Amino acid sequence: MIAFLYRLAWSAARPLAAPLSATGGKLGRAIRGRRAAAAALATWASRGRRPDAPLVWLHGASVGEGRQAEAVLRRLRAARPDWQIAYTFSSPSAERWAAGLPADVAAYLPFDTARETGVALDALRPAALVFSATDVWPELVRQAARRHVALGVVSATLAPTSSRRGQLARRLLQPAYAALDRVGAIDAADAAGLAALGVAPGRIVVTGDTRHDAALARVAALAPDAPPPHLRALRAAADGRPLLVAGSTWPSDERVLLPALAAARARGARCRLVIAPHEPTPGHLAALEGAIRRDLEPGITAVRLSALLLPGTVHPPAAGNVPSGIGDVVVVDTVGVLGELYPAASLAYVGGGFHGKGLHSVIEPAAAGVPVVFGPRWHGSRDARLLLDAGGAAAAADVAGLTAVLTRWLNDETARASAALAARAVVERGQGAADRSVELVTELVERRLALT
Repeated sequence: MIAFLYRLAWSAARPLAAPLSATGGKLGRAIRGRRAAAAALATWASRGRRPDAPLVWLHGASVGEGRQAEAVLRRLRAARPDWQIAYTFSSPSAERWAAGLPADVAAYLPFDTARETGVALDALRPAALVFSATDVWPELVRQAARRHVALGVVSATLAPTSSRRGQLARRLLQPAYAALDRVGAIDAADAAGLAALGVAPGRIVVTGDTRHDAALARVAALAPDAPPPHLRALRAAADGRPLLVAGSTWPSDERVLLPALAAARARGARCRLVIAPHEPTPGHLAALEGAIRRDLEPGITAVRLSALLLPGTVHPPAAGNVPSGIGDVVVVDTVGVLGELYPAASLAYVGGGFHGKGLHSVIEPAAAGVPVVFGPRWHGSRDARLLLDAGGAAAAADVAGLTAVLTRWLNDETARASAALAARAVVERGQGAADRSVELVTELVERRLALT
């Protein structure tokens, strides 16, 4: 009955896609992308699908899940260059990022209807369909299983706060989880939770979190003699003060962070701030720049990152910014560069901990050997817990708590260096998950090919 109601809900919602796709923002982009996805995948398949090559379909909802899939995708491409790879996503935030992956095709995930998932499956003819982390779609799994496609998950996780643990979600998802052939769980707790959702225990193996491999690989790829322009701009502007990089911030984070930083600076904490909003829309950037002028001390200079990348620029693109050549505050107005900025940091603040959607990735700065601080809503993040337990991170519940953390780590270079080593060690201990996950995917494909 639940499955029937799910399909009925999609049938009822599908006619609304056309008018909603005309709306602005991320919702409109997501609907437009998913509405056209089945046709886009079929068009690629008609031209690029090689009938003699096994194809692996990898899916990650957004950039976070995509990072976990990326480590597998890149290793799989190197190990099996004769195979084809399709990559799909469902969030607009991943659109630009996914275009840079070494996949044969990257596109939005089709709507989870029988017709659209069937069109995509019949066009791609995958040997295996592999989900990253948690984003398992019931109808897609059902249609893939009917076509005898091998089904798997890498970096599978089930946070204690996950909505998938709820009774309704469990009833809806249980057939999909039961159909999975192989699941690589991040740890034993995740394995137990996934078994409770319906995955056959004998099909679960603990492989670890591939995000750790991906984050370390990205840091290693930043060549010291040829850094990306954004990182080079920050390093060129260095003046000896510690650099606090605040990444993926929401207004709820900024309402705590900026007053806390002002209080820490009043206590003698010298630093420069780089702040990268999670959604750098014109409205958010303007509001953030106003908050900087309001909450930090008079005379502070602020510049947008894009201005630092324009040699000889006299007036940066945002009214009210003062180009100093250094800038006490750099506002990141470009998406997709945050991972390139953390290696320049002395300390990182990761956003989402004061936001209802939860904490963003703390592994990116930790992989760069940077201690991390975040807000109180971190309990859904396994990585945050690992960093806290190791002494590589600190959590703060309010302005006073965050002021204390910033003051301590900005003023005490020894304590900051110790926390940095602890943060990096957490990520290094997680290495190897990607190789184990590639073995899982390869086994799925080869088992499927043996049946043909």
